[in-house]
Amino acid sequence: MSNEVAALNQDIDLSRVDSIVEPYLGRKEMVIPILQKVQEDFGYLPRPAMEHVATRMHIPLSRLYGVTTFYAQFKLKPRGRNIIRVCKGTACHIQGSPKISERIEETLDVESGETTDDLRFTLEEVACIGCCALAPVIMVNDDPHGRLTPDKVKEILDSYE
Repeated sequence: MSNEVAALNQDIDLSRVDSIVEPYLGRKEMVIPILQKVQEDFGYLPRPAMEHVATRMHIPLSRLYGVTTFYAQFKLKPRGRNIIRVCKGTACHIQGSPKISERIEETLDVESGETTDDLRFTLEEVACIGCCALAPVIMVNDDPHGRLTPDKVKEILDSYE
């Protein structure tokens, strides 16, 4: 675990978790909405927050981890301020998205599914972004970038803090 992640896990304000859990006490069937709200608040599901939810809701921590690992929407590690989604659809693949992915991985020193140590970027692969006419395409947050070449990657990434 990087120092940034360790520091984040130590600085978890459990009173924020309490305010999320409080309306649902005694309602174990509400575990998914609780986890969604905790993740919305923190950006991911920190272990101390998960432990606190388990204690307050009288649910085994293993059950919470079962839920969070089953559903792809839940993230157990901090995500970057900027989410890069590389389209792996047919049009993008044919037009060179594998080379775009390689260049992003080289530039950021991460692989798909990972976050940079400085929490600036998280890299994800997606089945389709829906901008086939602009292939190959990446999305950074909500911004599409199309007709890419590997040479354009660094300039695009440099424009995000």
